[in-house]
Amino acid sequence: MEDPQCESEARALQAVSDKLRQARLKYEKLKALGASLDMTRGKPGADQLDLSQGLFECLRPEDYKTANGVDCRNYGGLDGIPEIREIFADLLEVPPSQVIAAGNSSLSLMYGAFSELCAKGVSGEKPWLLQNGAKFICPAPGYDRHFAICEHFGIKMETVGLSDSGPDMDAVEALAKDPSVKGMWCVPMFSNPTGCVYSAETVKRLASLNPAAKDFRLFWDDAYFIHQFGPKKIHQGNILKECEACSNPDLALVFASFSKVTFPGASVAAVAASKANLSWVRNRMSKEMVGPDKLNQLRHARFFKNADGVLEHMQKMSKLLKPKFDTVLSSLERNLSGACTWSKPEGGYFISLNTPDGCAKRAIELSKEAGVAVTGAGATFPYGVDPRDRNIRLAPSFPAIGDLKLAVEIFCAACNLAALEKEAGI
Repeated sequence: MEDPQCESEARALQAVSDKLRQARLKYEKLKALGASLDMTRGKPGADQLDLSQGLFECLRPEDYKTANGVDCRNYGGLDGIPEIREIFADLLEVPPSQVIAAGNSSLSLMYGAFSELCAKGVSGEKPWLLQNGAKFICPAPGYDRHFAICEHFGIKMETVGLSDSGPDMDAVEALAKDPSVKGMWCVPMFSNPTGCVYSAETVKRLASLNPAAKDFRLFWDDAYFIHQFGPKKIHQGNILKECEACSNPDLALVFASFSKVTFPGASVAAVAASKANLSWVRNRMSKEMVGPDKLNQLRHARFFKNADGVLEHMQKMSKLLKPKFDTVLSSLERNLSGACTWSKPEGGYFISLNTPDGCAKRAIELSKEAGVAVTGAGATFPYGVDPRDRNIRLAPSFPAIGDLKLAVEIFCAACNLAALEKEAGI
């Protein structure tokens, strides 16, 4: 007489085998299309870049002076021109006196500040590289370029979890009690890659940290602070005001840019901070340059006119980005519901997807073999190691809608096949 349990297990194995065969057939059919598509990084699409074509025409040959008479063709003006500082100040809700405007990259500003802390120190403390075992708090999934800066300088990374309301604050507060912990990466608005927005409570708890290290700094990367495409107006807490209210004015350095607003390679970035921190930043920058590209700052100021002009531009941008995110999310829902989970962001540039444990590397490998490149497995975790091998960052912005539909279909087929191979023990 047959054992009922054995019969049940055999039927279950056969069902998995049948699903696996069907998944492989679907994958091979899509692979045969010979696609060559890229979803690796959050680059603006050509349609987004076209919105900023006016930057080529907004300066006339005789238009090279700021409102206060500064000749933008010449040296000087380390803090940036007043017009662009005012725009950033209005958007970040701080006084212009708390803003320095720079070149195209906020990442360069972050790297410069981080390297100065490593090499020279701050607040009378030794440079981080001379302090044995300096560490940095890294919410994950997070931004791979942040982690790369820590790894470049040999600063040990301490991973904390990330939820819809921001980092695990109990873990952050516990780590901050260690004097060797020197700071924390934060992407507070539409975080890369999860799309989470730090809650008001999270911002207040971060501002009220009482770290053991006097040279502890929050690196507040506000890369997506105006990149909203959802219908509900989202407003994050103002970290600098909160720090001031908590008698912690020097705790945070806020970084922002228009890199994904206009032209990534020819944009404008800014850092906002306390008076003491800006003096420290200015001192470092004065050894690096005589002044930024003021003509580029001027053309951005002429193009946008004011902060409202930036927000109007972003409304146009959202009309281009939202359909791409909707395309990806609807495909995930059709093809991966029950097999994977994913974020549903209201802004930013990324979707964070979790496969079943142990399947991300294989899913990415299968996607690549079928002609679709996505960000490498582990990239969203310190040292490139996802302990559960499940997180994948998707970047919908660059491909055209038609290409995006095919790319996501192939990606979904790869995820399903990887999950079924895992279930079948292959």
